[in-house]
Amino acid sequence: MRAAVHDRYGEPDVLRIDEVARPVPAADEVLVEVHVATVNRTDCGFRLPRPFIVRFFSGLRRPKYRTLGTEFAGVVVERGAAVASFDIGDRVFGVNERFGANAEFMCVRPDVSIATMPEGRSFAEMAGVADGGILAMTCLNWSGLSAGQRILIYGASGAIGTSAVQLAKQLGAHVTAVCGTASVDMVGSLGPDVVVDYQRTDFTATDDTYDVVLDAVGKSSFRRCRSLVRRGGRYVSTDLGFMWQNVFLSLLTLKFAPKRIQMPIPKYTQDKVETLRSLVESGDFRAVIDRKYPLDQVVDATRYVETQQKQGNVLIEVRAD
Repeated sequence: MRAAVHDRYGEPDVLRIDEVARPVPAADEVLVEVHVATVNRTDCGFRLPRPFIVRFFSGLRRPKYRTLGTEFAGVVVERGAAVASFDIGDRVFGVNERFGANAEFMCVRPDVSIATMPEGRSFAEMAGVADGGILAMTCLNWSGLSAGQRILIYGASGAIGTSAVQLAKQLGAHVTAVCGTASVDMVGSLGPDVVVDYQRTDFTATDDTYDVVLDAVGKSSFRRCRSLVRRGGRYVSTDLGFMWQNVFLSLLTLKFAPKRIQMPIPKYTQDKVETLRSLVESGDFRAVIDRKYPLDQVVDATRYVETQQKQGNVLIEVRAD
C-alpha cells in the first residue's frame, strides 16, 4: 500500500510517499481503508519533534511512528476475531493515537475513538471532526463552563477553536471569538455572540471579564489575559506555554487561587466520538475545512499547516472517490 513515511526527524521534506506492507489487524482491531485523513499540529509536533519531551513518546533518536496522521474517515474492510461492534463495509471516522492515517490502510482498536458516520455525510466532512472536537470538549469540560456563563476563545479559527465555538454555544454560553481578519466571516458563521479581530483590536483592552478564557492555539499567556478572567474564573490553554509555565501555574493555582490556570490532558474515548457524531447528525456541529491535498502532496499540506494560518482542518485525500 502507499503511505507517507519518514525515517528521521526534521522539516516537512523528511516526508515521502513509499510502498509499505499492508497492516494485518490483531484480534481486537479493525482494518480501515482510509479515504480522507488530516494533517494537524500533533503530526507536526511528532515529526520535528517539538517540544523535546515528545521524543520520550515518539523515539529518542528516530521516529517510532513512521506514518503520521491521527484523524481519518474510511471503510472497515477487515476485522479481528474479537471484534463484534463493527461490520465489514461500515463507513467510520475517528482518531487513532497510534498514528497511521496518512496511508491507504490502517489498523484501529474499535473500542477507543471510532464511530460509524452519519448517513449522507462524506468522508471529507467527517475526517476532521474528532481530534479538534475532542480537544475542545476536553477544555470545556475541565473549565466547568455552563449555560449563561461567558467564554472568550482566542484562536477561534483553528481546528480546536472552531470546535470550541460550536460546543460552547451548545452548552448555552455567551461566546466571544477572537481571530484574525481573514477568518472573521468564517468564524462568525459558527454562531458566536461576538467576533473580535485581533489584528485590528487588542482583545485584552476591555473592561469585559469572562468565566473562562480559552487559548486554543497556545499563542497567548495567562499574564496577558489575566485581566479578562473574572474572580473564580479559569484560564485554559492547549499549550505548555513559555518554559512550560502553564504546567507549573496549573499546579500553583490548583487550590485557593482567585483565578485558576488549566492545561487539560485530553482522553480520546468512544463516547466523545459518539457525542460528536450525534451533533454532526443533528446539524449542530461541523468540521471547518480549509484546504484539501492529495496524499502525494503531504509535504505541501504540512508546510501550510506550519504557517499557523489554517482555518479549521487541512485534509489529505488518500483515496479518490
